Amino acid sequence: EDPSSSSLTQNSVVPELPGFYYDSEKNRYFRLLPGHNNYNPLTKESIQYKAMEHKRLRLLEEEEKQKKKTTRPGLNSSMLLQKRQLGLLSSPSYCRLVHELKVNCMQRRKIEIHSPDSSVAGTNNFKIIVADVACERIFTVNDVEHGGCKYGIINLSGLGKESLTVEMYDNLYFTNRKVNSVCWASLTHPDSHLCLMGIAETPGCASLLPASLFSSTNPGDRPGMLCSFKISTAWSCAWCLNPQADNCFSTGLTRRVLVTNVVTGHRQTFGTSSDVLAQQFATQTPVLYNGCRSGEIFSVDVRQRNRKGQSWKAIRLFHDSAVTSIRLLEAEHYLMAADMAGKIKLWDLRAAKCVKQYKGHHNEYAILPLHVNEEEGLLTAVGQDCYTRIWSLQDAHLLRTIPSPHPASKDAIPSVVFSSRLGGSRGVPGLLMAVKQDLYHFSYN
Repeated sequence: EDPSSSSLTQNSVVPELPGFYYDSEKNRYFRLLPGHNNYNPLTKESIQYKAMEHKRLRLLEEEEKQKKKTTRPGLNSSMLLQKRQLGLLSSPSYCRLVHELKVNCMQRRKIEIHSPDSSVAGTNNFKIIVADVACERIFTVNDVEHGGCKYGIINLSGLGKESLTVEMYDNLYFTNRKVNSVCWASLTHPDSHLCLMGIAETPGCASLLPASLFSSTNPGDRPGMLCSFKISTAWSCAWCLNPQADNCFSTGLTRRVLVTNVVTGHRQTFGTSSDVLAQQFATQTPVLYNGCRSGEIFSVDVRQRNRKGQSWKAIRLFHDSAVTSIRLLEAEHYLMAADMAGKIKLWDLRAAKCVKQYKGHHNEYAILPLHVNEEEGLLTAVGQDCYTRIWSLQDAHLLRTIPSPHPASKDAIPSVVFSSRLGGSRGVPGLLMAVKQDLYHFSYN
């Protein structure tokens, strides 16, 4: 049974009465009281929350007892090794299935976070964590009590097999706005800066910060922001790595796309009919892919001049709900997209058709990211129900559903990073999960 399924599913022989809830344990109906306040002990929402919390605790208990089994019958390490030795499995298939086994054996351990500013360490809720390309550092956005956000960088070099400690460095000299979107930017060297899409009351703010602001070395030498300007509400951002659009980053705004060259200050604006909630640049060509609130996905070549209307749109794909995340696969022939209806689809860009769907994801209104790891053959996504799900990229099989260590709520949706090399080329593999004030490591067994 899917942990995110509704707790009000009735037995086929028990009729559902409007305004009443049937308790199968007590074998009787109870009246549902209107409202959401604490004075009404029995509401539809409270019943759903109680049932979901019961399932979450049950799954956590099963994981503690290591009852997790492989999702494919007969799949085990000895069988895989035997087939590999007999030549029945190719190297890519063998590696992919080994990763599946390791994902199902991951065990949760809490990470100890050290910070030079010990007075604020571990007191603010994680909102976003984003890893650099090498997975050596993680940029964090934490909510603070008095409003706004606190930014920091976690160094994963101390994430060893024996000790689970990381160093976190904050920047206390920058006025921190709330953040909708963030991405790493390679300006002076790989992953040297960070693009932040912040929101204030009105208007919003786009900023490009040097990553060296978050460092324990040379505290007196603090470079300023390379680029910062006010904009309308920003939803998404992306950095371009193609040399034909060098030093450019894009901002997804309300009904328009803004592409900015951070060195020359030149800007291009492309008008759209809907808010742009997700973006990613291709690397082989200077093409930007955009996902909209209307459900449309379109691409635009940023070398062309501004045009009116929709004539500059190249590829156009459509979802039935708002697109919240898009990810290009390495060969750039396929694009993964998720929407607010909980649908995750793999699109063939050459044929402009959906070729796979990944079922089980839960979303109704949140902007939630996708994490594609092609080398390991895995797709990871956190649902609005606070469950982290991992699928096989090849056949869309749901491999594992990980419950959150904290009770599900709107402000406790986990943010995750997965890599087989956390901490660099010699790092440890696994999944990092940030939820509330805590950071967890799900390590390969």
